[in-house]
Amino acid sequence: MSSKVFIITGASKGIGAAITRYLLNQSHKVVITARSSEPLEGLKKSHPEQVQFIAGDIVDPQLPSKLVDLAVSSFGKVDGLVINHGMLAPKKFADTTLEEWRKIYDINVFSGIALAQAAITELRKSKGCIVWVSSGAAAKQYAAWSSYGSSKAVYNSVSAHIALEEPDITSVAIAPGRVDTEMQGVLRSEGQSSMNKAQYDSFVEAKEKGILLKPEQPGNVMAKFVADPLKELSGKFFSYVLHNILGHQRLMTVQMELTRGRGIPRIGSSLGMLETRTWISQAMLALCLCR
Repeated sequence: MSSKVFIITGASKGIGAAITRYLLNQSHKVVITARSSEPLEGLKKSHPEQVQFIAGDIVDPQLPSKLVDLAVSSFGKVDGLVINHGMLAPKKFADTTLEEWRKIYDINVFSGIALAQAAITELRKSKGCIVWVSSGAAAKQYAAWSSYGSSKAVYNSVSAHIALEEPDITSVAIAPGRVDTEMQGVLRSEGQSSMNKAQYDSFVEAKEKGILLKPEQPGNVMAKFVADPLKELSGKFFSYVLHNILGHQRLMTVQMELTRGRGIPRIGSSLGMLETRTWISQAMLALCLCR
């Protein structure tokens, strides 16, 4: 595969950093952004010919066009976006002020939309890909997550509309699952008083038992997809579950189940029972990742 150019938000840590490292290791070029400059500077130092960065606040209305301009001036094009940034502030709906809603939507919704709009012309030229990092909370309700979950549901809908309106662009929304990131720490430290007890306890237990995903698990999958997208999945929202989307054994199981005309399998505890077309999307993603 020839070298491609990607813009990645929230690239200083967690899933965004994992996506960036994977793409760099595959000899691609990246323009990365986050509020913290030091991790970005480190990546630039270790990969001087592959990395450009802007440290800044993602809600800055000038940042999207600056990122796109930097990618084009430095590397000549934009092949894909990974819209990875976001924030979670656990608080019940009745207790969340309108200003707090605006803050979360500015970060989780409007800044991502602004970047996609800024890059749309370049993505048409490259027949590129947008990966919207979504969440299981877009489809499953968690107490005290109304602002976060609804913001991710907006991503899913926007992604699907872009797929319909822009036939040359692949746009997908992917839920990464429960990943051991700073956001998980926030919900454990701030969510106890407002979250449903059983739901809160499940997150604490996942950390204590060491069953949270490493950022590289969903990160590598997302990086591989944005670099080599499967057009048939454009417009879809699907969850990341390692054993369900990697490996030929899963593909064989899917083929057998579809042949037998069986019902909908369970795909990932975070989303529960998904509809058949989403299940088929999982199988198609597995095929993409096994190529």
